Order: sequence, then structure tokens, then C-alpha cells
Amino acid sequence: MKTVSTIKTKILGTGNDSTTIIIRIIVGLIFISEGILKYKQVQWLGPGRFTELGFTHPFFWAYFTGAFEMLCGTLVLLGLFTRLASVPLMIIMLTALVTTKLPLIDTGGIWTFLHEYTTDFALTLLLILLFIRGSGKWSVDRMITRQKYDH
Repeated sequence: MKTVSTIKTKILGTGNDSTTIIIRIIVGLIFISEGILKYKQVQWLGPGRFTELGFTHPFFWAYFTGAFEMLCGTLVLLGLFTRLASVPLMIIMLTALVTTKLPLIDTGGIWTFLHEYTTDFALTLLLILLFIRGSGKWSVDRMITRQKYDH
């Protein structure tokens, strides 16, 4: 029983930080909207984009990625399993870096890369912060663990 409690604390445990909700709103809404766009903007962000990037089975990968963005974005927004939800989103961000951003160094130079990578860089850092710190004071994770703080 102690092991289950330890795992629960490591996954759901979070601090008393009330400002983390702002980070969760930013990250959650961006990923939810990007996931929806993979279905709505088929040529621009969906299978058409994945075909352009050279993915085999572009329909699968576009909709798979979109579904994870919507699901994990919603979990982050709610503050539910925030640490776990951050991991697939970080993998998506790493994949985007390798497939869409790093090639810009060759085609447009370092300044084009730096310009195009700013939002992805910020989102990646926010995801790392959520992974390390947890979902914060106003979250489902905190309600589940019923954490109490003196301050």
C-alpha cells in the first residue's frame, strides 16, 4: 500500500503555487486548438502537412497527434495527471523541432530558425516546468491527493 501511495504522490503530487494555473491555461488551450486544427485544416496542419514532411501513413500520424494534443491539452488545462500528460506533449514538441524547425537552419539560416522556434521553445519550457512542479494549487491532481498546506 505504501508503494501505491508513493507512486500517487510522485504523479499527482503538486505544490501550493497558485500561478501555475496560468501556465496550464496557456499550454492547455494552445494544444487543444492545435489538435483541433489537425482535423479542421487537413492540408495546412493535418495529413497534408504530414505528407509534406515525409511521414508514412500521414492520416494516421496527423489524427493520432491531434488526438493526443486535444486529450493531453485538456488534462493539462484541468490539472489532471499533469505530469503524465506533459510527456506526450514534450515528445510532440521534440518531433516538431526535428521535423519542421531544425531543417530551417539549412534553408533559411539560424535567424529564421530562432524566429520560427520561439513559440515551440516557450511551450517546451512550460511543459518541463509542469512536469517538474506539477499542476499547482487549483487542480484536480491536488483535489485527488487532498494535499493540505500550512501557508
